[in-house]
Amino acid sequence: CSFVEASSDCLLPEDFYSTTNFDTFVKVKGEWYPVTNQKMDSVIVWEEGCATTKKISGVRKGDRIATGRKGIRVTPLERSREYSVFDFMSNDLTAEINKSLLIAEIAKEIVHVKELGKKVALVPGPAIIHSGADLYLKEIIQMGFVDVILTGNAFAVHDIEKALLNTSLGVNQSTGKPEEGGHRNHLWAINQINRAGGIRKAVESGLLQTGLMYECLQKGVHYVLAGSIRDDGPLVDVVTDCVKAQKEYIAALEDVAGVLLFASTLHSIAVGNLLKGSVKTVCVDINESTPMKLGNRGSKQAIGIVTDVCFFLSILSRDLRKHHEASAAVQVKREGQAF
Repeated sequence: CSFVEASSDCLLPEDFYSTTNFDTFVKVKGEWYPVTNQKMDSVIVWEEGCATTKKISGVRKGDRIATGRKGIRVTPLERSREYSVFDFMSNDLTAEINKSLLIAEIAKEIVHVKELGKKVALVPGPAIIHSGADLYLKEIIQMGFVDVILTGNAFAVHDIEKALLNTSLGVNQSTGKPEEGGHRNHLWAINQINRAGGIRKAVESGLLQTGLMYECLQKGVHYVLAGSIRDDGPLVDVVTDCVKAQKEYIAALEDVAGVLLFASTLHSIAVGNLLKGSVKTVCVDINESTPMKLGNRGSKQAIGIVTDVCFFLSILSRDLRKHHEASAAVQVKREGQAF
């Protein structure tokens, strides 16, 4: 493999090699070396006897960048000999299918990922709050099936608005009716959290006592809130520098082997572009264009499920609860035998 030094920060040699999300190897002095931290739309950098990937924004003057195609080997994913919903349905849009059976298989895969000691990441959109699906997601978080949440300002704001005022975008979550003056509620929620000094401090002070962000802090779920030009506020927890936010997303995805993308087009596609092709990925949206765009932009491993996120999470929560209760029962039995 040929390497050329970068002449300046964030500038690439003319003939740079652009990575895929498949496992990649480079040949150096007659030996093949695996490329670590694999992800698409990056460059391969050789440093200290190892090959790794960097986004353009992370390239520094003097970095040795892989160029051309010689001495670079890409290994496409192989389908497992055993049945897996991710092999069978990969890159398909599932609208007309028995979704309950499909969700049951996805629940098994999530349990399997956790049993391997790997992490599950969630990319949720604010529709989870608006639709009432937060009730089911709360249970999934409490059972310990979510390790990382990557989302934006809106998801956190509407979750906090509901926790503090029982409204989401000014709509009462008990009656489904808009409240008078409710259009200011999300701004009020942002103001309250920022006055407290952020979400964690709001929880510690007792201001925030329920909601998904509260549950994340209770269970030690790592979250990153990435900003956009559409944000109101934003919350002081939001990373408004997009390059910094991308880096924090990449760091949070380390050891993640399963990703659930729920009702969030922009954040879902963004996270999809940061994943290895071997990461189990599920994209759920009522709009079929979201999983289609995800696949078109390179995340071919993703299963696209066209359905209401509230329905999906209600079934997923039920199925994960069965696994959780079965695991707890086995643990109690083992402890009894040991005693």
